[in-house]
Amino acid sequence: MTTFSRFKNRFIAKLLVRLPFLAKRSVAAYHPPESREIPWTPVAKKLNESIVALVTTAGVHHRDQKAFDMKDPNGDPSFRVIDVTKPFADLMITHDYYDHADADRDMNIVFPVDRLREFEQEGLIGKLADAHYGFMGHIMGPHLHTLINKTAPEVAHLLKTAGVDIVLLTPG
Repeated sequence: MTTFSRFKNRFIAKLLVRLPFLAKRSVAAYHPPESREIPWTPVAKKLNESIVALVTTAGVHHRDQKAFDMKDPNGDPSFRVIDVTKPFADLMITHDYYDHADADRDMNIVFPVDRLREFEQEGLIGKLADAHYGFMGHIMGPHLHTLINKTAPEVAHLLKTAGVDIVLLTPG
């Protein structure tokens, strides 16, 4: 994807935020793939006994990690492990398909780890997980198959292996 295409995507994202009627038309025109299967697992523990993790599709990652691929028009189906023991200021967003100017100022808008830390301190949740996961939203075409059949199940396995009971999914 050219520099012009990335500029165009960023411009459109900012335009849709400022002109809600255009955003409504854009959303109405979008037809996502549908699935009849719902991978739902009932919560087995009380919230105050549960390990909670964040998974975001906002393009969040550490500055020292490889940025999400914004050159591929089909998106980037890979994920990044987010270590919340590192400084919060170490996080950044690589995503051209939404206006994340506010989230750049306060990452908690799309990755509310500070709120979960507060919940942990207050005893509302049992424990904040050690590892969390960042994806880039806007996955299309052949990458959707990769996301559904490879990377999302891999993250689900990592979460299960870590003993995570509840996952909070945040969009970008």
